[in-house]
Amino acid sequence: MAATKTVYQLLQSHNSLIPRHGVLTLFGYGIHIGVDRGHLLVEDGIASDRSQARFPKVGHGLRRLVVIGSDGMVSLAALRWLADQDASFVMLERDGSVLATTGPVRSSDARLRRAQALAIHNRTGLKIVRELLSQKLSGQAYVARERLRHASVADSIARFRCRLADAETYESIRNLEAQAGAAYWSAWRDLPITYPRSDMTRVPEHWRVFGSRKSVLSGSQRLATNPVNAILNYFYAVLESEARLAAAAMGLDPGLGMLHVDTPNRDSLACDLMEPVRPKIDSYVLDWFTRQPLKREWFFEQRNGTCRLIGSFAVRLSETASTWGRAVAPLAEWMARMLWSDLHKSTHEPGPATRLTQERRSQGRGQYAKPPLAKAPPRPEKLCRLCGKGVPGHRTFCPACALTFNRENLTVLARKGRVVSQDPEVQVRRSETQRRNAIAQNSWDPANQPAWLTEESYLRNIHPQLQSFPCSAISKAIRVSMPYAADIRAGRRRPHPRHWQALARLAGISSDLQTDAV
Repeated sequence: MAATKTVYQLLQSHNSLIPRHGVLTLFGYGIHIGVDRGHLLVEDGIASDRSQARFPKVGHGLRRLVVIGSDGMVSLAALRWLADQDASFVMLERDGSVLATTGPVRSSDARLRRAQALAIHNRTGLKIVRELLSQKLSGQAYVARERLRHASVADSIARFRCRLADAETYESIRNLEAQAGAAYWSAWRDLPITYPRSDMTRVPEHWRVFGSRKSVLSGSQRLATNPVNAILNYFYAVLESEARLAAAAMGLDPGLGMLHVDTPNRDSLACDLMEPVRPKIDSYVLDWFTRQPLKREWFFEQRNGTCRLIGSFAVRLSETASTWGRAVAPLAEWMARMLWSDLHKSTHEPGPATRLTQERRSQGRGQYAKPPLAKAPPRPEKLCRLCGKGVPGHRTFCPACALTFNRENLTVLARKGRVVSQDPEVQVRRSETQRRNAIAQNSWDPANQPAWLTEESYLRNIHPQLQSFPCSAISKAIRVSMPYAADIRAGRRRPHPRHWQALARLAGISSDLQTDAV
């Protein structure tokens, strides 16, 4: 049986062989990566949809080259070209797992890897695991409290975090993490997932809520059955590749972990380094699907119900790789320093180089070490909530759908207004207003009106001046409602003569001005 695919491959190429945010992602068929006359040559696609790009050694802007799937070839010369340019190569399987990563060649110290292998048997390993999970649970509590508005879950996670300090075995630490994770994901369960109205007829019912983080197909996070879980799985795969590269750059073995147990085909240390960064990804994804809809065409459902990502959509997710790489870099350097502190060494040895954040270089220049820039990941394309087309700026609907939405919204509001207007309490207030106005009209004596303040004077001199005043000023001057004040200013209503004198004062018209005008 053929292997399942997370990223569904379309026949056409994405025709976008331009690095975005330092990341170039290739998918589909016919991928070719080689070197021609000193240039990196990249090709993908088939027939008339085949695309080609050449990158010189200077000014290429390439930091990550990501390949999804295995339909193509990459030459050894291309891997050497990437290494010489301090660019990394990442190969992801279509089920979201990491197949291979390569980065710039770095010298390493065997003593550091020996300390890494022994850390699980001494107190250093426990210190590292406690700190990594403390940061992770702190991030999850923040997401639960500030983003999900679920204070009870946040308090529960905070209690599990406090108990980490007393945990003396890896098993007890893993149990605390599992309990905190169960509470955390329970706050996600009922979150709605929205789609453009035009896509709703093609969206399965179980795609419309987040549901459980565990898939009913696998009993774990693998084989996601709805779009948001599939997006999370892919982001975690990108993060794992960045954690692998960071560990290797620091001279650590990505496979020798402490929190994650040793299993075949898994880099446990990379998974350890991922943990504190996961809540950052969760927050990014949560902000995404709660603010705008997801398009149905971004996803593909297989025969067994597994939800997969379309290749062109996965390209956009890969563009966030540099953001997660910056987030994991200080963690890898901190872990290397912790392991180095266990070695029996002479005092003049400086310890592991800070290759990822350049912290020591700043200190050597007599400057304060600056943390890496916390750049926000690229924002997803904003979509119209009705048709799913891209919309610019802060708009919610495209111009065509805005008319439809406004018409429907006004109809709904008008219907609600008619219902509310017949409410007994509203009718009592309306009756009181009418009674008060009737008393005011009956008690008003036209003889008290100035001789110059006639209907002609109001229309010719007072009403034109009201155009420059806000409705709130008119409403306050004669104590009427805002809609009625708007009608007066627009000329749709003519106020009772008893209000003319107050409006004349508002407009700055007096009897002297009237005499001069005459």
